[in-house]
Amino acid sequence: MSTATSQDTRAALRLITCGSVDDGKSTLIGRLLVDSKAVLQDHLAGVQRQGQTDLALLTDGLSAEREQGITIDVAYRYFSTEQRKFIIGDAPGHEQYTRNMVTAASSADAAVVLVDATKLDWRDPALALLPQTRRHSLLVKLLRVPSVVFAVNKLDAVDDGATAYTHIKAALYAFAQQAGLDVTAVVPVSALNGWNVVDEAALAGWCGYHGPTLLEILEHLPVTEPDAELPLAFPVQWVEKFSSSSDTSQGRRVFWGRVAAGQLRPGQAVRVAPRGQTAVVAQVLDHVRRPGEVVAGHSAGIVLDRELDVSRGDWLLGVDDGDASLDAHREIAATVAWLDDEPLVPGRVYWALHGHRWVKAKVKRIAHQLDIHTLAEHDARELPPNAIGHIELALQEPLATRPFAESRALGSLVLVDTASHRTAGAVLVR
Repeated sequence: MSTATSQDTRAALRLITCGSVDDGKSTLIGRLLVDSKAVLQDHLAGVQRQGQTDLALLTDGLSAEREQGITIDVAYRYFSTEQRKFIIGDAPGHEQYTRNMVTAASSADAAVVLVDATKLDWRDPALALLPQTRRHSLLVKLLRVPSVVFAVNKLDAVDDGATAYTHIKAALYAFAQQAGLDVTAVVPVSALNGWNVVDEAALAGWCGYHGPTLLEILEHLPVTEPDAELPLAFPVQWVEKFSSSSDTSQGRRVFWGRVAAGQLRPGQAVRVAPRGQTAVVAQVLDHVRRPGEVVAGHSAGIVLDRELDVSRGDWLLGVDDGDASLDAHREIAATVAWLDDEPLVPGRVYWALHGHRWVKAKVKRIAHQLDIHTLAEHDARELPPNAIGHIELALQEPLATRPFAESRALGSLVLVDTASHRTAGAVLVR
C-alpha cells in the first residue's frame, strides 16, 4: 500500500464509491456512517425494513432509488473521525448513470472501487473482472483521482474467502498494471457485517489479510494538491459592478471566481482571454474581502488598474510567467468519456463549457475508441454510449487550455447537447 505522509491529511477528503451495480456501495457508506457514529438514532430508526437496518437507505434518498433498490444520482454524505473530515459520494453503478459517476469523480481526492466477490468466478486464478468495474476504474484514472482503493466485498458469502480474495486481488493488480493505474490498496471487506470497514474483522487475519481497515486507509490519504506552481489562470464567475465597499475596491469593478492555477497577487500583469487586452492587478481580495495573495483552489476577487470589458466566462491569464502553453486554440485533441444515450458521430455540434465559458464545438474526427476489455485502441466511426475514445474538436471561439494531465481545471471541458441540454460528454484535453 502506498500512502503519502508529506501531504496534508488533515484537510477534508473528498471520495467516491464506484463499481458495478449491486456491489454494495450504498451499504458500505452506510456502514462507514453507522460505525463511525455519524448517524443519529432517529435517523437510524427511519431506515428499518422488516426489523432489519437497511444501511443503503442512508444514502439512497430518492423515492425511485428506494423502490428499485438502486442508486440513480450521486448522494453526498458528510462525517468525521478524530483524524479528519470526509465528504463521501455514492456514485451509481448502472451504465446509464455513468455521467453521474463522472461528475462525482471529477473533483474527488480518492475513489473506493467496490468489487462483489459473489459475481466473479473466484475459484479461477485468471478470473475476468466485470465490465463496469473496469470502466469505472479507467474513468477514475482518466479523471486523475489521486488515490484508488479496491474493496473486495461480500467475501463472507463465498465458501473460501481467502482463496477468493487472493484470486480477485491478483486480477485487480494485473488489470491495474495493464491500465497504468496506481493502486493504493486492495482490502477485503464485508459491508453488511462491518468487517474491515471501520472495525477489524471478527476473526484476526480474515481472508489472510493483516493490514489496516478501510477507514484507517482513508484517514491517511492525501488531498489533491492545487496547481499553485502553474502560471496564473483565473476564470471569472461573477462581476461585481458597483462595490458597496469602496475602501477595498477603490470604486472599480471586482471580478470574482476561484483561482484555477498559479498564485494571484497585486502587481501581476494579466491578459483577458479571449479578447487579449492586458492590465495589472491592482488589488486581490480573499473570500471575506481581506486584501492579500490567494493561491490556486481558493476563491478571490480581482480589482484591475483600469477598466476593461471583462464578463462572466472570461479568463484572466498571467502574462509575466513566460509560458506559451496557455495561448488560446480553436482546435484541440482530447480524450472523451461519452455519456449521452445517442452515439457520438463526426460533424455534430455541441455546447462546450470550459470554466464558466460556453462556446460551440464541432466534432471534427474520432481518432480511436478504447476497448475496456483489452485496453487496445481501434479505429471507430462513432462512439457508443459509455465509450471512451480520442477525438478532435473545432471550437467556434479559441479557448486557453492546458493538458488535463497537468491541470484538472484548465484541461477539462463538458459537452452539452444543444437541443436537449443534457450532459453529453466529459472532455479531457490531450
